[in-house]
Amino acid sequence: MGARAVSDAAPLPVAPAARTQRLPRSERRTQLLAAAREVFVAQGYHAAAMDEIAERAGVSKPVLYQHFPGKLELYLALLDASVVSLLDAVRAALASTTDNKQRVAATTRAYFDYVADPGGAFRLVFESDLIAEPAVRARTDQVLRECAELVSAVISEDAGLSPAQSHLLAVGLIGSAQVTARYWMTGGDDVAALDVDEASRLTSALAWRGISGFPRHP
Repeated sequence: MGARAVSDAAPLPVAPAARTQRLPRSERRTQLLAAAREVFVAQGYHAAAMDEIAERAGVSKPVLYQHFPGKLELYLALLDASVVSLLDAVRAALASTTDNKQRVAATTRAYFDYVADPGGAFRLVFESDLIAEPAVRARTDQVLRECAELVSAVISEDAGLSPAQSHLLAVGLIGSAQVTARYWMTGGDDVAALDVDEASRLTSALAWRGISGFPRHP
């Protein structure tokens, strides 16, 4: 998969879905969130309409409002799910091995896989057009803070650094993976030739050269 897998070209129009049968509440909520993600990713928060989301999900607007009282509540629920997805991916990457070089590679790859997901949920977390809304900003800040805390704990334990030192290094590692993965996905022709394997490998190699300079604490 290359850098154009989730295109930054003009989004395709959202097609209406067929009306669906009655579903259990949890399944209906999942269906509504999936439809909302498609609309919000394609159009952004401000241009998206609840009518369009309901049509996309194949339900009436009153059914949509039974689950989410407004567009902001729907957006925040979707954002929460996207945040949890990334946190779970980073947590799993760190737990996948005790080899720190491979940990760096796995964590970096988690970010590249996240932005490469065809659903485009990374745009809600990293490129929201509603970032001025405090509730949205709190969730986007949460991603960096909690991912950094996960990485910081490993650095502190293995390198014997203070919590403050470990946290700063963790923010640097996480920030590098996040910014580079986003640029790879949306940056343009200069990175279009790199597939996800090569892009992730280059980024993790750079990060490892830096963090490996801090020797493992006996």
